[in-house]
Amino acid sequence: GIILPPSVREAYENSFYLEAIRGISQFCNTHQYVNTIITGQDDEEVLQAIRSMIRSGQVDGFIVLYSKQDDCIVDYLYDEGLLYVLIGKAYQFANQTIYIDNDNLLAGQEATEYLISKGHTNIAYLGSDSNLMFSADRKTGYQLALLNSGITVNPENIVELPFLPEENLAAVQSLLQKKDRPTAILVSDDIFAVALERVCIEMGIRIPEDLSIISFNNSLFARITSPQLTSIDINSVQLGIE
Repeated sequence: GIILPPSVREAYENSFYLEAIRGISQFCNTHQYVNTIITGQDDEEVLQAIRSMIRSGQVDGFIVLYSKQDDCIVDYLYDEGLLYVLIGKAYQFANQTIYIDNDNLLAGQEATEYLISKGHTNIAYLGSDSNLMFSADRKTGYQLALLNSGITVNPENIVELPFLPEENLAAVQSLLQKKDRPTAILVSDDIFAVALERVCIEMGIRIPEDLSIISFNNSLFARITSPQLTSIDINSVQLGIE
């Protein structure tokens, strides 16, 4: 059972999940395993689907495609003694959980160090909510890189939004309207970076002349935008296979 994050739209718009599922399916097909996608608009809908699959004996184990703080779905799997693997760093039951992850903290740190090596000192961070473990780690890496380079972390340069940033672009516009606006932004995800590019176009900010952007996933979004995004490949397919 492949569990997507409960969401009305997020799970269907983020190519990370599709790529991870591709890796899982590739492995399952080779070994004659059957996989089923489990999704829903909220936690309760996903839990109902999980309970239904368990009652019918359809599933031997679960892969949870995300990791976030205080997740009632992981609580349920753990409390029921069900076999599950997380993609992403475990938050609760960390010592009893099998999880597959990138070093997102190091990735965030190295991405920020790359911007610093290009001469940037006023670097902002745009990311999804910190209750998602990958985003929290990338933000921590960003902060570490600044501190290690003797650059003060400015809380006003950190913008965290729920998913679907188009509904919350006022915070991004405010960041770019600052008198001392950042010259570079580290973005936690390509979808956020594309939304940022759109705001820049509307405000007449040129990329990369006025603002440098680096993001994560190396998704289709990164390749078809103009200019193309600098984006770190996080090996989504390989995470699924592992």
